[in-house]
Amino acid sequence: MRLEILPVPGIGHVTEGDDLAALIAGAAGWLRDGDVLVVTSKIVSKAEGRLVDVPADGPERLAERDRVLAGETARVVATRGATRIVQTHHGFVMASAGIDASNVDKTRLVLLPVDPDASARALRAALRDRYGLDVAVIVSDTMGRPWRNGLTDVALGVAGMPAIRDHRGEVDPYGNELHLTQMAVVDELAGAGELIKGKCDQVPVAVVRGYLDAPRDDDEGARALVRDASLDLFSLGTAEARAAGLRAAATVADGVGPAPAEPATVAGAIATVAGVVAPGTVFTHVTDEEVRAGLAATVPGWPAAATGLVLGAAPTPVDRADLVRFGADLQRLRTALAAEGIESTLLPPPAGTTASATLAI
Repeated sequence: MRLEILPVPGIGHVTEGDDLAALIAGAAGWLRDGDVLVVTSKIVSKAEGRLVDVPADGPERLAERDRVLAGETARVVATRGATRIVQTHHGFVMASAGIDASNVDKTRLVLLPVDPDASARALRAALRDRYGLDVAVIVSDTMGRPWRNGLTDVALGVAGMPAIRDHRGEVDPYGNELHLTQMAVVDELAGAGELIKGKCDQVPVAVVRGYLDAPRDDDEGARALVRDASLDLFSLGTAEARAAGLRAAATVADGVGPAPAEPATVAGAIATVAGVVAPGTVFTHVTDEEVRAGLAATVPGWPAAATGLVLGAAPTPVDRADLVRFGADLQRLRTALAAEGIESTLLPPPAGTTASATLAI
């Protein structure tokens, strides 16, 4: 494979309502079937009228920018000082929802296209229907990356090719079957295009030639690149994840899990709180099945599904303040158990024991 990356100069200033297909075809009469156009999302947004008016400077500008950012945000991922990493309504995780104040009048902000995949499809269709060009189109924008310094362009929308090249099921030269390898080829092509577009050269379109033999439509578009937050191991910043954990700890619900808890995991939870509980508070995991069954039989309301028991003993003698502290210690243990995926239910102590509380797990 031999690739060429070619700039498309001469497009000029793009304003609302401009015909991007005509501008690109006029500036790049040398386009061929099979070329991949990498189009900066900013000129797509400008042509589609995705601009908002803001004050040129001062606190009013900041306040209006914050209001616009809130409207473009589906979920806050991380906040550090003035920096906001958010998930947009498209599903993209990026700084300031992709709102851009560069290469635009100081009294305006540029927002991302409403549907970058649809924008790419429309531009591809216009170039095909009006100019007889069968090309793929990538709508790109600049993003940072977790764990890496520096920015790179990635694809927000694509038409004419799949976003991902799936190697799963293929066999490498050593005979190993590939199980996980899915390459985000449109991101790689977007980054390649950025090498010659730049930020200050007013070259908003690049052409990658030699990658495709023939474009083909793919209905999923760049949405295939958006990882669901529930599957994202980095879906929150550290401080935000900690805050979410503390909120969850404040609302630990009663319940018992479907499977027995591992004794070592329960012991680890008890050890976690051992250094912060009140002096004299002791938690004991009853691991002997016969002893546990005998004690459970004496506990009012023992859940039939419970397979584990933790006895909690308060300091003796006990006064009211000790009971309050003991209640806090019980919540600490329940939180530590919940952090390990172990559900628990607080019950009265077994009859005849010196324990002050029972946790069924």
